[in-house]
Amino acid sequence: MARPGATCPPPARRVMVAARALLFWALVYSYCGVCACIAGLRLLWSIGRRPGETFRWVVRENPPACLNDPSLGTHCYVRIKDSGLRFHYVAAGERGKPLMLLLHGFPEFWYSWRHQLREFKSEYRVVALDLRGYGETDAPPHKENYKLDCLIADIKDILESLGYNKCVLIGHDWGGMIAWLVAICYPEMVTKLIVVNFPHPSVFTEYILRHPSQLIKSGYYFFFQMPWFPEFMFTLNDFKVLKNLFTSQATGIGRKGCRLTAEDIEAYLYVFSQPGALTGPINHYRTIFSCLPLQHHEVIMPTLLLWGERDAFMEVEMAEITRIYVKNHFRLTILSEASHWLQQDQPDIVNKLIWTFLKEETKRKRE
Repeated sequence: MARPGATCPPPARRVMVAARALLFWALVYSYCGVCACIAGLRLLWSIGRRPGETFRWVVRENPPACLNDPSLGTHCYVRIKDSGLRFHYVAAGERGKPLMLLLHGFPEFWYSWRHQLREFKSEYRVVALDLRGYGETDAPPHKENYKLDCLIADIKDILESLGYNKCVLIGHDWGGMIAWLVAICYPEMVTKLIVVNFPHPSVFTEYILRHPSQLIKSGYYFFFQMPWFPEFMFTLNDFKVLKNLFTSQATGIGRKGCRLTAEDIEAYLYVFSQPGALTGPINHYRTIFSCLPLQHHEVIMPTLLLWGERDAFMEVEMAEITRIYVKNHFRLTILSEASHWLQQDQPDIVNKLIWTFLKEETKRKRE
């Protein structure tokens, strides 16, 4: 019998690692199957109720005027040498000012930062990016092109292509995940980190395995592992799922929030109704389980975490736990009446909190 505390011999260790991996992937694909069955039942219910409407899919031919609003900035493109991909972004504020780089979540695009583009252009060069596979940015066809390493490298390469070596980095939802990882891997490039409604990735991976309620809320991570079916479900009833994400009582912006206008909704429908427009965004999720957990964890720059307490997808308890991974000034603000779509839901409050954090950090440095 091995002594207490003795290390396992290599063969035994390999067996344990293999067993844990087997259990992990069994969980992933089992839950993927459950989510697929639920989606299939919803499809059948929709066909039974309104068969003529279920498969209606209208491709929006022309962008709504709000996407070309000059007050939001200028539409620009940059091609990255290493990947060869062309990225689309909207930039506001004078060139040469400090860079503020904005990373959107799912299913969003640069337009989700419209309130911040207007607000911060007075003191920053504000750049709202379409992530790889989204909107007018190129979308590689294979899911392997959406691994986290590629997404992190995109941000580094874009920063350099814009002529900067550092920035204030802000990310929401999936863009928040990328922002955390960029801050961990390239700390010299991030002067200040601001994340909206996404915990430190290590908190997320540990919490989801211990809390079934969060596992259920993150069911779409598992559902998205399937080929083509998730994209198909989004198109049903002329993208009813997409509309409901932003407007329904369960997941949308709340009664006290800044609701999306009909034109705002049309902007999202214009982008995601294009043929193939959903595959790139969903591919971001299709490699996630092979990329986590992380080997490196610590964040060493000043960090602000903003959280809408009424988030239907992320439990607020993860926000406070995130504190242990930030080895610098950390500020957490939880807004009790706000939804997951925080920077669109409560733009005035969010902008004020960001200004306070930025100016507070500038004052702290001077002292």
